[in-house]
Amino acid sequence: MSLLEKTLAAITPVDWASAQGVQTLLDNKTKPLGSLGRLEELACRLAAIRRSTRLSPPVKAVVVMAGDHGVAGPDGPGVSAFPQAVTAQMVLNFVAGGAAINVLAAQAGARVVVVDMGVKGPLDHPGVINRKFAPGTQDFTTGPAMSRDQAVAALEAGIQLAGDLADQGISLLAMGEMGIGNTTSSAALAAGFLKMAPSEVTGRGTGVDDAGLARKLAAITAALKANGPLTGDPVDTLAKLGGFEIAGLAGLVLGGAARNIPVVVDGFITAAAALTAVRLAPHAVDCLIPSHASVEKGHGRIMEALGLTPLFDMHMRLGEGSGAALAMMWVDAAVAILNDMATFDSAGVSGAEG
Repeated sequence: MSLLEKTLAAITPVDWASAQGVQTLLDNKTKPLGSLGRLEELACRLAAIRRSTRLSPPVKAVVVMAGDHGVAGPDGPGVSAFPQAVTAQMVLNFVAGGAAINVLAAQAGARVVVVDMGVKGPLDHPGVINRKFAPGTQDFTTGPAMSRDQAVAALEAGIQLAGDLADQGISLLAMGEMGIGNTTSSAALAAGFLKMAPSEVTGRGTGVDDAGLARKLAAITAALKANGPLTGDPVDTLAKLGGFEIAGLAGLVLGGAARNIPVVVDGFITAAAALTAVRLAPHAVDCLIPSHASVEKGHGRIMEALGLTPLFDMHMRLGEGSGAALAMMWVDAAVAILNDMATFDSAGVSGAEG
């Protein structure tokens, strides 16, 4: 049995009894019932995932996976406002500590783990985990982005990394990404999985103008035609339309779910990875914590399909795991309320009458 098969078999329903137990504890805190709203919901969800009513402050890691995309190459249709070289440049910015995700992860007390899943060109840096499968995917407007074997291997790399981090004591994961062209691949995956027209799930990504958006839509339409009809097999869809970093992040979700670790979803690209993971293992959806509502229109479509409601909307569309890092602070708050807030009895406060 392969690592992917073993992991899928290990993903079982979360423990909603623990969630109810935590709700009972919260109901005894010095507040009106339910008055902390989604913070209470978040504490209950964490308890269900961790299968315990005793929640410790989480040990956090933001995993930023990077990969290049053939559709964004110099001879491609022009789907991004930035050149492909920016992927590698930003990876080096991550390990140097200069990106938004570094700042926000530091605020959240989270470690940043940077992984090269398929960046074009060498990235020989001790701060980058090398899981490169190829120097970027193929141009999916003319055929599959990657082979099925590559897709499975990338999924398994994400699963393995989640397991390694769990063994190191990490108890809360967040998804981050970098890859010029990856909103194009994510929109193609969303269109393929959700059976929607490209126009329903495609936004401006890095900020392309109207002409760039038209090229992007045309590229996704061409990819769906070149790789159709899709079989309904999630690995097949991922291989044809995805990216190495998207596959790796899908594996991270699966690996986290198999180890009872909550995984925080960032924006559109990580949502596409989460959707892929849930199509492979439906119970994995209950291990996801949504962070923000991305400006990218496809993000909302995926959240609806997953039955998830983002915690907040700050009109963000950066990626990198930036929104997920902010959400980690919400997780800290939910755990602190459960652990540190007084009960009516301990505080000598009268409860509600009747």
